[in-house]
Amino acid sequence: MNVLPQALRDSMTVFERGWLSSNNVLFRSAEGTAIVDTGYASHAPQTLALVKQRLGARTLDLIVNTHLHSDHCGGNALLQQTYACDTLIPASEAHAVRDWDEEALTFRATGQRCDRFGFTGTIENGATLTLGGFDWNVLGAPGHDPHSLMLHCPETRVLVSADALWENGFGVIFPELEGDSGFAEERAVLDLIAKLDVDVVIPGHGAPFTDVARALDVASSRLDYLRADPARNAKNALKVLIVFKLMEVRAMTLDALVTMTTQARAMRAAADALAPSGERRGLIENLVGELARGGSVQVSGATVSAA
Repeated sequence: MNVLPQALRDSMTVFERGWLSSNNVLFRSAEGTAIVDTGYASHAPQTLALVKQRLGARTLDLIVNTHLHSDHCGGNALLQQTYACDTLIPASEAHAVRDWDEEALTFRATGQRCDRFGFTGTIENGATLTLGGFDWNVLGAPGHDPHSLMLHCPETRVLVSADALWENGFGVIFPELEGDSGFAEERAVLDLIAKLDVDVVIPGHGAPFTDVARALDVASSRLDYLRADPARNAKNALKVLIVFKLMEVRAMTLDALVTMTTQARAMRAAADALAPSGERRGLIENLVGELARGGSVQVSGATVSAA
């Protein structure tokens, strides 16, 4: 069912992607064409194919990134090579992209990858973009990521929430893994969304939805649960990152997974919050066992694979 307002149905297309990629939002209007977020690097050819199919003979004029986690900007490079389009990124990430600091950009920290891309401009809280013939307000959305942004169109009452709000939660609160504040920021973002005029939310993952009040209640309860015991956030983060990596490479040995949780900074921080470094292997074995029982992974001998 298409839940988009009638006014946007001709100018906006939501490509709902499965993991590993974030959703992509494509705009077409007399002012030009644009895409918000571009998925993961290994899915870049799929992203390009979707864009080409929808745009036809038109070119892509603009990429807008809500934040620079690898699953939201991994298609940037290929789209830039194909269309020579402009690219807007969060202003606070400009230095890291300019220097291509993969540690600051969290690609290495999460054990993920992203092809190098450039940018032609920046956006930040308080800016306004014209997309699909309508004005969209840029709103800061720290919590999941300190640099993250959302896009809100008051006229159509649509919110592109990225990973700040999903229908059943929100993205991992990564800052808390390394001792920075993230729970309080996520709470403030949920409070902000509750005050906006919003009929439809387009999340970073999952289908667009209309029951915003329910989603906010679910997210609020989830946040309270995580905040009550930060180890819960660490455990969730480590499981998410393990499954993400396995979905990318399909299979790894248990030894390789243990090594990755030592080398990738965010994974190491999450693991350290759950067990001493000398107990790392046992921790990963237990988490893999839980994931296997939940149907997310399969284990065959010393090999762990995506389900």
